[in-house]
Amino acid sequence: MREDPAPAPQEASDGILGAEQLLELIQTAWESSRDAFDSAPVSQTQTRVMYVVEREPGINMRDLGRRLTMAAPSVSRLCDRLQATGFLSRNPRVEDRREIQLRLTDVGQAHLRELRRRRERFLRQAMGDMTPAECRAFATGLTAFCEVVGGSTQSAGRTPDRRHTA
Repeated sequence: MREDPAPAPQEASDGILGAEQLLELIQTAWESSRDAFDSAPVSQTQTRVMYVVEREPGINMRDLGRRLTMAAPSVSRLCDRLQATGFLSRNPRVEDRREIQLRLTDVGQAHLRELRRRRERFLRQAMGDMTPAECRAFATGLTAFCEVVGGSTQSAGRTPDRRHTA
């Protein structure tokens, strides 16, 4: 189904690739798909801010900082830049004008839609060259990986004891 010019990585005796080999594969995948994942004119971190604000319209700066595990000055600078690009608006909360609510502008929403469209097209093309079993294995592995690094095991019904131990 696909041509694989690079030799397959060597698996450990238990069938699991070593961390060094996995990192090399991740780096190769990232480099070959950089155009599809480019979030210009904003940084990847600013894009994360936009995703959170999109999911939680009206979130305040303090809660945004908690979601991103970032200090208030860093969050403020990110929001300043996003507001300057026209992607984010900051408005006082009606009930308490001291609290500032964050919302994506129409331009910010359009940017995220275009970014998702490009990324989805890339992913569909790449997965179109994979077998159904490879697609399932990829989805399962990536979900487990994200749950572990993100600290969440509830989103897909996983339990922490399913993790691989070396």
